[in-house]
Amino acid sequence: MKLYLEDGTVFEGSPPAGGFGARPPAGGLSGEVVFNTGMTGYVESLTDPSYAGQIVVLTYPLIGNYGLPFFAPPSPKATDGHGKATKGKPDIPVPFESDRIQVAGLVVAEYSEHYSHHDAKRSLGEWLKESGVPALTGVDTRALTKRLRERGVMLGAMGDKKPRTFKDPNDENLVAKVSPKKKRVYGNGPIKIIAVDCGMKENIVRSLVRPETTIVRVPWDYDFTKDKYDALFISNGPGDPSMCAPTIAHIRAAMDAGVPILGICLGNQLLALAAGAKTYKLKYGHRGQNQPCTEAGTKRCYITSQNHGFAVDAKTLPKGWSEWFTNGNDGSNEGIRHSSGKWRSVQFHPEACPGPTDTAWIFDDFIRSLRR
Repeated sequence: MKLYLEDGTVFEGSPPAGGFGARPPAGGLSGEVVFNTGMTGYVESLTDPSYAGQIVVLTYPLIGNYGLPFFAPPSPKATDGHGKATKGKPDIPVPFESDRIQVAGLVVAEYSEHYSHHDAKRSLGEWLKESGVPALTGVDTRALTKRLRERGVMLGAMGDKKPRTFKDPNDENLVAKVSPKKKRVYGNGPIKIIAVDCGMKENIVRSLVRPETTIVRVPWDYDFTKDKYDALFISNGPGDPSMCAPTIAHIRAAMDAGVPILGICLGNQLLALAAGAKTYKLKYGHRGQNQPCTEAGTKRCYITSQNHGFAVDAKTLPKGWSEWFTNGNDGSNEGIRHSSGKWRSVQFHPEACPGPTDTAWIFDDFIRSLRR
């Protein structure tokens, strides 16, 4: 099996079979080839809905050595790992960030079949096979990453022969594909927060649920403008933010009503678009758990977890808005806030999973502001 890039470059797995996980379909599997610089956290990353439609290259050289805990989404045949059938829709446990693998494909330098961890129940390869996700091992991921850094993110395909065309996942509304179809309520506290799920990671839900909150998790295009609520949260998600026109319109209506808002990742971009700013696609994006971000007006630098391919153009922010954080590597925008103090968002992931929890205080500050 091989990885074909749209510029004609080919990377072959070693040994020649080169694969672990599922076999790609007969016509090959296309996606956007991106790289992640994290040293750990492959379970969390692979289940992050922001990776929908992407073939992920992990730059850390050894992957799979700690296996993964058992978890299967509810189905007529699903079990709890001990042969006992599951019922209903259980909460998704740590370290899973959704109920399934979200990436289109996986590329690693060396896959470890033999795993060792006190909580491990199965191998990464077994999980990928069960999920129908192809993976390639034995690839020079350093050379591949350098290619992507020099040329920028490219379309690619996994298979035994080069496809005639490469499918661009950003041509689709990826948010609509990963967002839930129905709303779900967590908790019963006095502060009601509408959480717009554009591909929301589970640790965001865990971070928002408090004794004093009721979290109403709604689909990406749900019209919450007629509901009674105290604050709005906008989640992370995949793809081009401009595809989310209904969400942007609903956010703008919430701003007109003076509702407090917090956004994360895609939520940063959607809040900016609702405010009248613009977004653009980064050359190769930020994906990993080691991105430095500096808070405006201070010398504080936080190490953050990130996964995004688009960014806010800070130069287009309208009056009353300013940058909250900037990226320490390339100076790109990592957060915005309004002078009223009601609206704010960050491009990185304060909920971590995987990664450092340096910025978890952002959730605390947001909820504390709603108690006043």
